[in-house]
Amino acid sequence: MNKVRARRLALRYCGREFTEGELDRIRQIIADPQMAGRCAISRAVCTALGWRKPDGGLKEVSCRVALLRMEADGLLHLPPARPAPPRFDATFFSRSSAPGPEVTGSRGDLGEVRLVCATGTAETRLWNELVFRYHYLGHQPPVGANLRYLAYAGNQLLAALGFGAAAWTLAPRDSFIGWMPAQRQARLHLVANNFRLLVLPWVNVRFLASSLLAQAARELPRDWTARYGFAPLLLEAFVETGRFRGTCYAAANWRYVGETQGRGKLDRLNRPNRPPKAIWLYPLDRRFRDVLTAPLDEVVPGGGHTAHPTPLLQRRGD
Repeated sequence: MNKVRARRLALRYCGREFTEGELDRIRQIIADPQMAGRCAISRAVCTALGWRKPDGGLKEVSCRVALLRMEADGLLHLPPARPAPPRFDATFFSRSSAPGPEVTGSRGDLGEVRLVCATGTAETRLWNELVFRYHYLGHQPPVGANLRYLAYAGNQLLAALGFGAAAWTLAPRDSFIGWMPAQRQARLHLVANNFRLLVLPWVNVRFLASSLLAQAARELPRDWTARYGFAPLLLEAFVETGRFRGTCYAAANWRYVGETQGRGKLDRLNRPNRPPKAIWLYPLDRRFRDVLTAPLDEVVPGGGHTAHPTPLLQRRGD
């Protein structure tokens, strides 16, 4: 890779291109003595660069991640971080995430299953604890728009599911959609990634995982709209092929479209550094391709170009 190519790639962080002028502006913000810490810097950077989420809020979390990566690449120097709260370990786990009595049988034996959005402090902490304790990938704070669900049958806790930002570039997915790079950049927020699916270890219920995926696909568009003002049109998931077969995704009518190259979610590396994963997709709207590949002067849910007064889904006869 030549130096010009390497430099161009280095200026893309968290799905956004940064010009040299913007990097200079970021350095000016960091140098301002009135900036009280990294959080204040990220808010100021988002405001100065107009870096906002589809609902209009500042993309502070993505900005903080981008700034850290810029610092690691030697492009800027951030002030020292304030002491972080202790990471989860056995001394910080609450009773609510402790192993429960074994649950067996089939999905039909459970009756109604509820998906509860983890929005409050207690629910969010419980979700985090469960994933940290029992998911093989552990817990990492999601970046960008996300929804986290806890699944219950009555008062019995069964599972935890998480949906968040999609992978920046993914050749099999992009080919399935029919995306050109500019369309992907403008419409990526309309794809949500199922970044965690955890059926708790003491829950051995046949067909539960596929049932939860199907239920989440029905409820997520409404919940996402309530929080962010628009609904995703497509779901994606990655299944590590050395560990799992993806049977529950197939049973829930997700579509296998290929495998990753093992280069990481943000595709900033030029060599594989992790196990390949099967890519599964689930359309949430039958016209998802029409919207995701629409000309860039078309309005799409959640933002984008505004040449038309109403969203493309509505203008096509809904």
